[in-house]
Amino acid sequence: MPKVLVVVGMPASGKNIARDCSGAMRIPYLSTGDLVREECRNRGLEPDADNCGAVSDELRGIDPAELTHRLITAVESRFKDEPLVVLEGMRSWEEIESLKRRFQVTLCAFILPRSERRARMAARGRPEDDPSRFDERDLREIRYGASAPIALADHYVLNEGSVEDSTRRFARIISECMRSGGSGAGHRE
Repeated sequence: MPKVLVVVGMPASGKNIARDCSGAMRIPYLSTGDLVREECRNRGLEPDADNCGAVSDELRGIDPAELTHRLITAVESRFKDEPLVVLEGMRSWEEIESLKRRFQVTLCAFILPRSERRARMAARGRPEDDPSRFDERDLREIRYGASAPIALADHYVLNEGSVEDSTRRFARIISECMRSGGSGAGHRE
């Protein structure tokens, strides 16, 4: 089974840097957000803020770790021979614990001040990004439990500089995971 690097952070904190960096390094990347958008499309729904929020609430209401269980199944079936897989979108410590029961897990949190996250959300133009509902979305993430994995991360990427700086920081974390594979002492990159 692969080692798992879990990326956490509030909306628009820069987690897509992790996706792009992982892709450039040819490391599989799976996201609960991708699963929610896919589930919306499977139901014939536009993946906008209302539908993504409702589907996410529904799936997590059935089982708070439902989306994580779907990612675990994907890792075990499609990526079992990979040395490392990057997962993104876990919102609670229970989801992290589910992963730790199956894989060697390292946790990395992307951090960015609220004002910058709000501006980035307005600029990126995803269907589920409604800047007028920024606070509502943050509170939903906190209600899911997102603050615990962020607070207890092994690594932090303070994403206030350039994309290139944050990409280099995340690439170093990936390299460390590839070498050591285990959870490291928490520190900021």
